Amino acid sequence: MAPAPFRIVFALFPGMTQLDFTGPHQFLSRLPDSETIIASPQGGDVPSEGLVFAGTRPLNTIDRCDLLCVPGGAAATEMALDRAFIGEIARLASDARYLTSVCTGSLILGAAGLLTGRRAACHWAYRHLLPVFGAVADSARVVRDGPVITGGGVTAGIDFALTVLAEIAGEDCAQSIQLALEYAPAPPFDAGQPDSAPAALVARYREAHAALIARREAEACEAARTMPARALSTVQGRAE
Repeated sequence: MAPAPFRIVFALFPGMTQLDFTGPHQFLSRLPDSETIIASPQGGDVPSEGLVFAGTRPLNTIDRCDLLCVPGGAAATEMALDRAFIGEIARLASDARYLTSVCTGSLILGAAGLLTGRRAACHWAYRHLLPVFGAVADSARVVRDGPVITGGGVTAGIDFALTVLAEIAGEDCAQSIQLALEYAPAPPFDAGQPDSAPAALVARYREAHAALIARREAEACEAARTMPARALSTVQGRAE
């Protein structure tokens, strides 16, 4: 009997950032001998920032996965308060080989009790919330700590996906997929991080997003108060 395909599950939610999902999906779905499942809390259509993803499967109908990936988005900390959703994340994580996220998706992993004592990445504006969940904030674009692999903000999802591909299938496979998709970034501006962007630009960003940042801080603290401590044991010793 042929071995089962490597199963990748993306856990979507309303209000996510679509590129957190579509960037990694474009790469990871090309992993040889794999299957990719798109799921969400209720199944069906999932609205994101400007796009609607149709026909997703209900998370509670998926029995297992080898790799779980959680995107981020404006609603990430709101979803961190959804105990049913967090319960499904923790359940799928219990026997997954890899637990992964992009952008503020790491805050959802944290709320599920999966990052305690682990280094993790996040969008730069919300990285300071990781310690609320017992995680160690890391400014790297892609962070690996045992079975947990996390990507920074939004576009880091592609670098994250290539890192995961190399881990699972080897560097030759990852580079072949990178070549096929012509991933050769050469941004016209060096403004993707607060330490390289103009200070005035960073200040305007923080001012424009002050209300959102405050709301997410409050939601993260509330989610941390109900974080399932038991979940940490489910990821110990795997893919170390």
